[in-house]
Amino acid sequence: MPIAAYVIPQVVLLLWWAAFYPGAMSYDSIAYVWHVTTDHWMSNHSVVYDSMVWVSLNTTGDLWALTLLQTIAMSATIAYTCVMLRDFGVRARWSLPAAAFAVLLPSTGSFVVFVWKDVPYTIGALLAFAATGRLIARRLRGRSQDRDRLFYRELGLLFLGCLCMGVFRTNGLLVMLFAAPVLLFTLPKVRRWVLAATIVPVVISAVLQTVVYPAVGIQTPTKDQVYAMQYADIAVAYGKVPQTFSRHDLSIMKQVAPLSHWGGAAATCYSADPAMSKPMNRPEAARLNTQLLDIWSEVAKRTPDVLIGARLCRSHIAWAIWPGPADKIGYTLISTPETPENLFGWADWNPEVKHSKYRPILKMRPLSTTLHTGALFAFKASKTPQLDWLFFRGAVWCYASYAIAILMVRKRRQRGLLGLTAITIGLQLCVLAANPAPLFRYMVAPMFLGFFFLPLLTVRSKVGMGPDTTKPKRKPVPPARVTEEERPPAPTPV
Repeated sequence: MPIAAYVIPQVVLLLWWAAFYPGAMSYDSIAYVWHVTTDHWMSNHSVVYDSMVWVSLNTTGDLWALTLLQTIAMSATIAYTCVMLRDFGVRARWSLPAAAFAVLLPSTGSFVVFVWKDVPYTIGALLAFAATGRLIARRLRGRSQDRDRLFYRELGLLFLGCLCMGVFRTNGLLVMLFAAPVLLFTLPKVRRWVLAATIVPVVISAVLQTVVYPAVGIQTPTKDQVYAMQYADIAVAYGKVPQTFSRHDLSIMKQVAPLSHWGGAAATCYSADPAMSKPMNRPEAARLNTQLLDIWSEVAKRTPDVLIGARLCRSHIAWAIWPGPADKIGYTLISTPETPENLFGWADWNPEVKHSKYRPILKMRPLSTTLHTGALFAFKASKTPQLDWLFFRGAVWCYASYAIAILMVRKRRQRGLLGLTAITIGLQLCVLAANPAPLFRYMVAPMFLGFFFLPLLTVRSKVGMGPDTTKPKRKPVPPARVTEEERPPAPTPV
């Protein structure tokens, strides 16, 4: 079964890889190449993923090696997840179709071959989910106290998955902070080990961002990049309650952008991008960042309902099943696997990209024209607005995962199964806490996890899953003491 669970998704992903060779790209993909080929290393994107782009370019002169590695890593992680499902009694007839569905779906299958830091981030989330499941299965079998080789392997894979989430996305460490309490509650006998596997990656990620990267000369994000969501909050508040802003507030805001911009296009709550676009003077915003943050603090005190509403609106991709209004940029933002001639605008304004020797490889060169045509048609067909909630929004898969876990706990009376939702909870709350725009890629990881919750519905008994953990064990009753008078006489020897 593990071999089949690896081969099936690997074959499907190779088809996507061949169709979009050397890999599907987005605006961020060009940014990675610009970073590593012009010595503009920046930590606003993942430095680890930039390093992987650099290695691929300097070893093969292309990006195909990186995207091929992503298909291998995802297939191996899917196989490991199927092994985890087997620990709970899921048969191969149900886990293998889930593995195939996860990569056959155009939204998630093509996502794996994108040149994106979110791909290894998603692989790390799935790996952490599978390792968590195996640790929970050990507990349900009564093996929590065993410190054998398998225990340390699952713990190490949990650590690796959490580390991937931390280093491949700047806010990925929030996932572990939200998931750790759930894991500590459902795995009480290994709390120290679980705490180390989840919190140490947080520390490593934070040290890399704040100490190591600046020390080696990697440019840190500018203030206007770090606090873009705070500026967008100000714009939303000014658009709704302009009378609450003082003259001093308005004088600061005018130095950054016209008030017509603050109260106009920038005032949409669904995305922070309009607020940061022209005529916003971003260098001036970075210079006046302290004053702008003071205005944001006053907004939070005066109209907390407006501020909270703006944050919930901007993170609706994390909790809303249906997309928002299109005229306010509330629709799901999806990158189509097509690379325009101007490289998403990079070649229009950046001469280093326009005249780069790597520009010839920054375009799609499918290994099969027929395969490319079919794959692109399938992807565009899946973008039908009526199917957006199912194929491109992860919220519905989060709720499905929670419902399946609760159903299993109620039917099998094993509360440890709630631990399976820990990573999904962390992923959803991470986006809910800080999100700039309703991008599909921010919630694709919960989709992958949700696909593998579905086979758990086929488990109808607690066979192989250990004792009931919700009922206290009855203490054994000691045998009654028998006196000499009550002892039966010894048999007469024949």
